[in-house]
Amino acid sequence: MPGFIEFMVAFLVLLGAVFTFLGSLALVKLPDFFMRLHGPTKASTLGIGAILLASALYFTLLTDTPGVHEVLVTVFLFITAPVSAHMMAKAALHLKLKQHDRTRNPVHYDERYGEDKL
Repeated sequence: MPGFIEFMVAFLVLLGAVFTFLGSLALVKLPDFFMRLHGPTKASTLGIGAILLASALYFTLLTDTPGVHEVLVTVFLFITAPVSAHMMAKAALHLKLKQHDRTRNPVHYDERYGEDKL
């Protein structure tokens, strides 16, 4: 395998590890549900996607057959992770989970109609 390809695989694995670590760190350190939801869904999706692309590249060049499984998992991950995060955020809004002061738009009450905006 050429050295440039090995460098690309190593770079993608390292990039994926950094993104995944940052996503897990955000999950632990951020104060409320909405902030915690943002970190893992964005950073970990990119991290796992980079690792899967590195795996597809490596096994495609190693076995001379395309790594279709890794690419399909990556596409599925990029489609489902944002959708599931959106649905969890909508459910949390409907349950009126307590929000941190730094969370944007914490008020859901519409004074004009005397009801929730949701």
